[in-house]
Amino acid sequence: MSTPPLASGPAGPYALRPLLDTVLDALDTGARIRGGPLPAGGPDAVAARLREAVGEVLPDHGAPHALRTLVHAFAEGAADPAHPLCAAHLHCPPLAVATAADLAASALNPSLDSWDQAPAASELEAMVTAALAREIYGSGQSGPPDSVITTGGTESNQLALLLAREACGGTPRLVVGANAHHSLPRAAWLLGLPEPVVVPAPDGTIDPTALDAVLTRLPGPLLVAATAGTTDAGHIDPLPEIAARCTAHGARLHIDAAYGGGLLFSDRHRTRLTGLDAADTVTLDLHKLGWQPVAAGLLAVRDAHDLTALRQRADYLNATDDTEAGLPDLLGRSLRTTRRPDVLKLAVTLKTLGRHGLGTLVDQVCARAREFAALVHEHPGFELHAPPVISTVLFRPADAPDTTVAAVRRALLTDGRAVLGRARLDGRLWLKATLLNPVTGPDDLAALLHLVAARRATLAEGHTPR
Repeated sequence: MSTPPLASGPAGPYALRPLLDTVLDALDTGARIRGGPLPAGGPDAVAARLREAVGEVLPDHGAPHALRTLVHAFAEGAADPAHPLCAAHLHCPPLAVATAADLAASALNPSLDSWDQAPAASELEAMVTAALAREIYGSGQSGPPDSVITTGGTESNQLALLLAREACGGTPRLVVGANAHHSLPRAAWLLGLPEPVVVPAPDGTIDPTALDAVLTRLPGPLLVAATAGTTDAGHIDPLPEIAARCTAHGARLHIDAAYGGGLLFSDRHRTRLTGLDAADTVTLDLHKLGWQPVAAGLLAVRDAHDLTALRQRADYLNATDDTEAGLPDLLGRSLRTTRRPDVLKLAVTLKTLGRHGLGTLVDQVCARAREFAALVHEHPGFELHAPPVISTVLFRPADAPDTTVAAVRRALLTDGRAVLGRARLDGRLWLKATLLNPVTGPDDLAALLHLVAARRATLAEGHTPR
């Protein structure tokens, strides 16, 4: 048996080209058979179809058409975030240019744990992380800010708590809003920090007066975590007021802007993030309002010195004499050792679209959310929770119990017709439409609302349509 071709090296591009044709064709045929935003039938039916297509995972002898077979099955059974009726989660349709760049990263396969594995990638990462840190903090007050690339908001939030623990020189008490992402208390648990103190968020955002009372009674050191874009409704905490109270009480401030951070690119919407630059650390996810393939997270730090806590020494990766001779030391740029070059897709996107192009995409999805909210508000059969803050709309069938709201969502998922999320606010269950697809149009929004209304009606009649 001949050696399978490699993705890089002199022959790599020639080996990849016909395989890309195979992949693209299988993506197309799989999507056509799926026919909608989600495979129909529910978990058991999807699992059965996939198992039949794949067969034996590790056969004694390989199958020459495995690439086509598995990609086809993968696409047929996928949730397609580019479908206009797939609007459940902060799950964006990635840009084609970013996906193409990600192919190059996979083919060359640099690992950003030592310079000799990633010479250009390490410099590109330094350039991109510095530029994105400046986007958040400006040029910096006491020195240039910085950022590091992560796998997403969960890793960024955990890293933020770790840096706070090291910077405080003690065990900080985490103070979070009731609206905070679940990864924050989980990170406190992982790091052995005390149980977080939860501040009320009666309108979906932290109550600054309640926060002030908590900071007054608690001994330091304290770390406050605010949110710019909650996962349930896209709410943004009152960042300037929170920052002022942190300053008054000597508390460190972290802002989880995994969702809302993308508003920075929009001239129209970036003022909603006023106060973001007051944070010691900021979480940002560009696989949300950045249209990147997963993963594309960052943690920005106002004071680059905070990152020194990550420094490690491993002679085979960053020997002292190599570092002194000028080879960059990459181990202090992450909690991980082996790291893929996620920076390439970020760099290609930033350079290709520019701030204006990205801002236009942000403006488009925010506008679609306002349009969808208006449709809901004007429809007598639905109730709107509130006008959207970013691109998330919460709504529900009017006068329906929570059990019906949940059943409508699950029925649509089983049908494979529409993908909506769920959120519990104000003691009630709401359907959640997270609009991250910039090509979604008015007809798509109307179709989504019509599908929900029709499914609600059939459930009320006690039968399931064909």
